[in-house]
Amino acid sequence: MANANRTRPIQIIVRVSEYEREIIRKRMELANTKNLSYFLRKTATDGVILNMDYSNIKNICAELGRIGTNINQIAKRVNSTSNIYDADIAEIKKNQKEIWVLINAMGEKII
Repeated sequence: MANANRTRPIQIIVRVSEYEREIIRKRMELANTKNLSYFLRKTATDGVILNMDYSNIKNICAELGRIGTNINQIAKRVNSTSNIYDADIAEIKKNQKEIWVLINAMGEKII
């Protein structure tokens, strides 16, 4: 009967660990609030949820690995022949362009 007159009659019970409770307490301090119910409601309803997609970063890392291998091969050839070829320079420039395309695509997704 007492719940009939409440503006928030639905109760949600959440169990947390000691560690999680300490994090909540510290965040409450940062938010300058002492009311746990208010803090949890506000965080759950108005909080920002970040769902990060790291696939672009993985692609960049893989591409950097391939480019590093290519550069090492070019460096070995230059060291053994003492000649650098136009094709080698073109390959390095092509690889640099690919990196910039990946980085720019990643930047567009962040914004």
